[in-house]
Amino acid sequence: MKRHLIKTPVLVLVLIWTLFPIYWMVSMAVRDAEELRTSLSFWPSTFTFANFIEVLSRTDFNVSILNSLRITLISLTVALVIGICCSYIIARVRYRYRLRIPLMFWILLVRILPPIAFALPLYIMMNRVGLLGTRMPLVLAHVLINLPFIIWFMISFFATVPVEMEESAKIDGASETQLFVRIVLPLVLPGVTAGAILSFMTSWNEYLYSVIFIQTPAHFTMPLLLSTMNSEQELVQWGAVAAGGVISMIPIILFVVFAQNFLMKGLASGAVKE
Repeated sequence: MKRHLIKTPVLVLVLIWTLFPIYWMVSMAVRDAEELRTSLSFWPSTFTFANFIEVLSRTDFNVSILNSLRITLISLTVALVIGICCSYIIARVRYRYRLRIPLMFWILLVRILPPIAFALPLYIMMNRVGLLGTRMPLVLAHVLINLPFIIWFMISFFATVPVEMEESAKIDGASETQLFVRIVLPLVLPGVTAGAILSFMTSWNEYLYSVIFIQTPAHFTMPLLLSTMNSEQELVQWGAVAAGGVISMIPIILFVVFAQNFLMKGLASGAVKE
């Protein structure tokens, strides 16, 4: 009983700490410019969609949304395909080899190191191959961020799949491709979905590599554009920035809602052979 009395206030405080920035961003997005320039109250005294209309009417904002979606989805697809295959190979006993432990160490090291540690090497490599000025460096940087996480995240899911199921499928004549696609992959679908959600959020909100590799406004991503909306040339646009932040949350929310439904389907699907 005492633990319950302590746990509840702590959870309420954590919830308030987490949700208050979202509420404040939404409340700023629906206030008019006059109220934003004066003293702000906890509850908005005005309500308007002018900030959303202003942001959505900007061509560069719509272009940045498309750029973010394009870069995020391409990098996520590449990272998932490579990461799932690599984690399956590493997790399976029949693929064990002497370099397995050093390989896992280097994969973990890539994830532990801060992203800025790879900025200069990636910039030099992309400059030498002539890819600077395109979206490709940013796509490859996002793959570098998400790939180690997906590999490490999925190894534990593949390790829980009974080897006997795969051996039974091989006796029935299943090939390695059929074994992986039809037997193993449906069983780890919840892990794939969870890894995709976290990787999508990481790529969508990534800012550091966008600043380094993007050289033209036509390639701006959403975080980079929002950071430039309050500059020396464009001052006091807090309502527009807040509205842009609210809009930038919509793809993540939609992706999470869709992935959660897909996750429930994966959890409900059985692996019983009839």
